[in-house]
Amino acid sequence: MADNRHLEHHPAQNRPLDLSDPAQRHERQDVNIWAVSKAGIGLILTTIACIFIVLAVFRYLQVSEETVPATPTGVNVDARRLPPEPRLIENEPQNLQEFRAAENQILNNYGWADQKHTVVKLPIDRAIDLLVQRGLPSRPQNGPQSEDQATVPTASALGAIMQQPGGPLASQLAGTQGSGVQGK
Repeated sequence: MADNRHLEHHPAQNRPLDLSDPAQRHERQDVNIWAVSKAGIGLILTTIACIFIVLAVFRYLQVSEETVPATPTGVNVDARRLPPEPRLIENEPQNLQEFRAAENQILNNYGWADQKHTVVKLPIDRAIDLLVQRGLPSRPQNGPQSEDQATVPTASALGAIMQQPGGPLASQLAGTQGSGVQGK
């Protein structure tokens, strides 16, 4: 298009095209064939270079794979020897049964928890029976609490300050209700 700029200033060139004339049906000056050809040639050469690079990398990896020994040193190759720990469980159902049997042995038999301090482990059924007989420890009960004895903490940041249920104005409201000043 830069080549055609000088033609835009001529009044003869600004007339409408006659499409019946085959010479005027296409532009001859806008496309730079040499630039398009150079870009195509560059694309083809780049593609060929990429193909050679990929083939060279494949060949390098193939040669390096052939030179590496099949088994690295220090790896157990003998099938008769066991691999190092941790290993897979060979018989999982049997292993689970043995594990549960060991847990049941601990839960259902007597034993020492701490022999120096004479702490004994009891079977779980016996421990439940003793718990039912003795009961759980709880807070001492001083009789039933009435509503005026219960206290509600105002806020955790205030510490030991407590107020009666109903809020700080509960005592004033109780005094006005007792004096008969209820609704008319």
